[in-house]
Order: sequence, then C-alpha cells, then structure tokens
Amino acid sequence: MRILHTSDWHIGRTFHGHSTLAALAEVLGALVAQVREHDVDVVLLAGDVFDSATPAAPAYTLLTDTLAAVHDAGAQIIVTSGNHDSAARLGFQSRLLREGIHVVTDPRGIATPITIEDEHGPVRFFGLPYLEPAIVRQHWAEDAEAPPLRTQAQTLAHAMSLVRTGQDAHPGRSVVVAHCFAAGVDATVGLEREIRQGGIDMVPLSVFDGADYVALGHIHGRQTLSEGVRYAGAPLHYSFGEQHKERGSWLVELDADGLADVTWLALPVPRRLVTLTGPLDEILSEENAAAHADDWVCAVYTDAVPQHEPMRRLRERFPFCALVQHQPAGADARDERSYAQRLRAALTDTDRIDAFLSHVRAGVGPSEAERLLIQEVVDDRVRAEALV
Repeated sequence: MRILHTSDWHIGRTFHGHSTLAALAEVLGALVAQVREHDVDVVLLAGDVFDSATPAAPAYTLLTDTLAAVHDAGAQIIVTSGNHDSAARLGFQSRLLREGIHVVTDPRGIATPITIEDEHGPVRFFGLPYLEPAIVRQHWAEDAEAPPLRTQAQTLAHAMSLVRTGQDAHPGRSVVVAHCFAAGVDATVGLEREIRQGGIDMVPLSVFDGADYVALGHIHGRQTLSEGVRYAGAPLHYSFGEQHKERGSWLVELDADGLADVTWLALPVPRRLVTLTGPLDEILSEENAAAHADDWVCAVYTDAVPQHEPMRRLRERFPFCALVQHQPAGADARDERSYAQRLRAALTDTDRIDAFLSHVRAGVGPSEAERLLIQEVVDDRVRAEALV
C-alpha cells in the first residue's frame, strides 16, 4: 500500500496581508499529480485543514475541489481536525461525503479504525483529531482507567491506549494520524503560532509505540523523529522563518510486514521567500532588484537611523516586498537598561537627548557631529533663558 502523508494546509491563511489561496491551489494541484504519478492508495491530512475555525467560502471551495481531485486520482483520503479547525464545522458533512473520503473529528471514535485493504490484507487507520485536554476529558469522564487529563501528553497517552484496544479488536497493520508536538521535534523553525505559556506541551515518542507508521501534523517543516514517526510540514511557506524548509509530503510504503519504505516528494514553491540584510541603499541595488523582482522579500536594513518611507522605496524595486525591519548594525551591544531607567540616570539635557536617540535607534547613540550640534542647541537655549 502506498500512502501520501501531508498536513497543515491552513487553507485561508494570509501571508503578511496577501491571500495565499491561489498559490495553495497550485501546490495542491501538484500534490494531486503526485497521487496519480505514484499510484497512491491513501492520502493522510494530519490536521489544520483550515487556518480558522470560521473559514470563508473560497476556503471550503478549495478543500472540496482538492478532496474530489484526490478521489478522482484513485486514492482514498483520511482527514483529521487540528487546533486551527472547528471540529464541528469540519465534521458535520462527513456523512455526506462520497465513499473513500473520511473526515475524523470525533474523539469518541478513536478506537474504531478506518479499514482499507490491499493485497496483503487490512490496514487499520486510527485518526486522532486535535485533543485539547480541557475539552475532550468530558468524553472519557466515566472511564475508570483514564488518568487525570491535564496535559496533551496525558491526553494522547490515553487516546493511544484506546487505539491499542482497537488494534487488539482489529488485527492487522496500523497507521496513526495525529496533530501534536512530539518530543524530539525541532522547535526553532516553522513552529505553530499557538504555544502554551511556559513552553511546549510535548508528547513522548513512546506514546505512539505499536503503530507501523505515525503521520503527524502541527509543525510546518518536515521532520523525522524516528523511522516510523514523521512530520510532513505545511505544503506552502507561511512565514519567512520557514523559507529554508523544503515543501512536500512523505510517500510511505507498507508491505506485508509493515513499514517498508519512506520517500520525500518535493512540492513546487510558487514564489520564493528571501531575506535581504544590509544598509537600505545596498538592499535597493540594481543587482538585488534583478535577482529578486519576483520573490517575496523581507528587508532587514541595518542603517543607524530609521530611513524615510522604506516600504515605499522597497516596493518600487521589489513588487512583492512583504516585510521591512529596522535592525541597526551593532544593536546587539546596546545598553540593556529600559528607556525610563536611562532617563532617570541622565543628569543633563544632553544626556536625556542621548538616551532618547539610543532608544529610538535601537542602541545607537548620537555621532560626534550630532553631539556637537546637540550641545550647540542646548547652549543656545541656556543663553536664551538667561536673557529672559
């Protein structure tokens, strides 16, 4: 059996105020082509189908068109809900969907697998929708074996105990689809926006023991936590922090004994993302303009002082400049005191002006020429006050 593992489509998400629907439609079209090219039997979408609990109508249209295209390409598809989705909205039409399209949003059905046959027998797919402890503990309140469910780790551990009950009742190879932060994940790049205060609520890898393959969602870059536990990442770049992460999906092959092979299938990037760093005039050079005219651009300019209308000037060179940041060179060595602390320490008007300039310039104080000018203005003011 050939399985395509994808996740985190985030249909409806914007990129610095720009719609991503057209770009995502292009990428999902390429994913459907991969289904045909590689004779995929099952496509797994591991949560965060939409970016919002209340997506706009065009987002539903794109999802419907893509699910139908995957089905027409010859694959069944299993979709689970993520933390960005409304499980109720995503799941309410599941009974109306055509045969071969499965939407899993109800935690009460975790122990009941979706069974798909191949030449070696049944493969049991256990879909775990995103399990928020405070919301789902009510479903297992009467389960005497359920521990207190205060964290995602506890909640996923109990959910997987239900999966193992389902595995015992339905023997065969098994695949788990879940949406969570699993221990060992690289939390430096492409991390989800919603992180618990005080850190990430991690789920130990041992929780998923017993499955032939675990298809995870929630992280926007591909990651391999073990041979059979992986993140596919998002199919589209949704932030500049993700710009160096490849986009794609995992092609998973099961044989009669379980997991046989996993291969990465890259997806196209409709518009590259690039970060340009340096003085503003250098960023605006003809060379950069020629090289990045069609890219999404994040400009980080390092001039000592803020420049006039930097975004307007940048977009004259880079039509797809999406973000501009001012980070003066040497700002890392700036005075770590707050602006209020520096003002309290200032003894003279000159010191106060110095503190203000350092504050608005991210730690870069006045130059020698500026100091002379400031002192001249302060002296003129003192002389004028003396004449009053």
